[in-house]
Amino acid sequence: MIVVDRPEMLVVGHAVRTSNADEMEPGRGRLGALWARASVPGAFAHVPGRVDENVYAVLTDYESDHHGAYTQIVGVAVRTAAALPEGMVAVRVPGVPSLKLEARGPMPDALLESWQQLWKHTESGGIPARAFTTDLEVHHPGGVDLYAAILPPLR
Repeated sequence: MIVVDRPEMLVVGHAVRTSNADEMEPGRGRLGALWARASVPGAFAHVPGRVDENVYAVLTDYESDHHGAYTQIVGVAVRTAAALPEGMVAVRVPGVPSLKLEARGPMPDALLESWQQLWKHTESGGIPARAFTTDLEVHHPGGVDLYAAILPPLR
């Protein structure tokens, strides 16, 4: 894990509200269906103003920490969200200092390992501490880059 300045961006996609506990419970998880929808070829072809071919997962609206509910939006980065396709939402991902982890290898196992490393950091009181504001996954041909927003240092 390294600390980087994550740039601000705008993501348009489909959203669900869930929790890690729900995702572990058979029949309660919502992320599988969200990702299945996003994985259909051409799923985001009709989104205007795309900036690249990556797929982005934004985790935001945290109820508390990684034990509480959160919203996940899976979509694409855009220049502007002037015309949202039906059923999609837009979310601004603020540019903030973040912990960066790189998931490489077979997915989704490599990504889950990165999240587990981040959860362990959080549970152990690791510094810098997570902010639980807006986190980001960037899915690209080489793997996934995970950015977890951190709290500013105490002064």
